[in-house]
Amino acid sequence: MTIWNDKPTLGEIIEIGKATMVEALNIEFIEIGEDFLSARMPVDHRTIQPAGILHGGASVALAETLGSVAANFCVDRSSKYCVGLDINANHIRSVRNGYVFGTARPLHQGKTTQVWEIKIENDRKQLVCISRLTMAVLNHP
Repeated sequence: MTIWNDKPTLGEIIEIGKATMVEALNIEFIEIGEDFLSARMPVDHRTIQPAGILHGGASVALAETLGSVAANFCVDRSSKYCVGLDINANHIRSVRNGYVFGTARPLHQGKTTQVWEIKIENDRKQLVCISRLTMAVLNHP
C-alpha cells in the first residue's frame, strides 16, 4: 500500500531542492518507492569535518531532507504542510569518501504528526547513521 497522498516524481523533488541546502550539499534523490524515499549525498569537502570523516550534521541534514520532503507528499498539500518538530541521530560508523545513501520510511502518519525513520548507509550497505524525525502536520494559514 502506498504512503503517498500525491506521489512525487524525481523531477518535482529536484525542483523543490534548487537554491537550498539540498543543492549546496549535492543531495540527489534517487528512488521513490511505494513506502520510501531514497537519496544519496557525497562525502567530500562539503560534508566532512576537519578530521576528514563525514560530519554528523551532514548526516542529519540528509535525514531531515528525506523525511521532510517525504512527509509533505503524504498530506494534501493544498491545505496542509509539514515541518520538522524533533530529530535525533545515532552515528554508527565513519565514512571518509564516496557516497552515503539514505532511505526514509514512515513509522507513523497521523493527522497532526508523522514519525519517520531514516537509515543512512555507506557504499557497502553498512549502517552509518540511524535517525528518527518527528514532523508536525500544519494547516496552511
